[in-house]
Amino acid sequence: MSDEELSAFELEVLQHLWHLEQASTPELHRRVCNVRDVKYSTVRTIVDRLERKQAIERIAQQGRAQVFRPLLSKAEVSLPMTRKFVDRVFAGDSRPLLSHLLDSATLDSRDIAYLESVIARRKSELDDND
Repeated sequence: MSDEELSAFELEVLQHLWHLEQASTPELHRRVCNVRDVKYSTVRTIVDRLERKQAIERIAQQGRAQVFRPLLSKAEVSLPMTRKFVDRVFAGDSRPLLSHLLDSATLDSRDIAYLESVIARRKSELDDND
């Protein structure tokens, strides 16, 4: 994908595609309409933009409708967005963001165990690189 950022609406449509793995524009329109009242032509425009940005590709034709699939994974989209956010809001330091998220989230013991496993894995990766 080019360096162009995705709009909130483009990201919303892409999230539907990630969930479905592939979908036609009419199917995407139905999904989006569950959340907001929007015309088919608006969703079609968003799909066209995502295709121009090389975030999705046409893979088939169902009657007159085209079927699309995502070209980008969630990680390929979320990592640069997260980095930009940390740079803008926290001057590049992710520790205050992590602290804020932990302080403001409602965590149960499963959540804490998951976070501990993520931290342990990251520590292990760092130890392997030393």
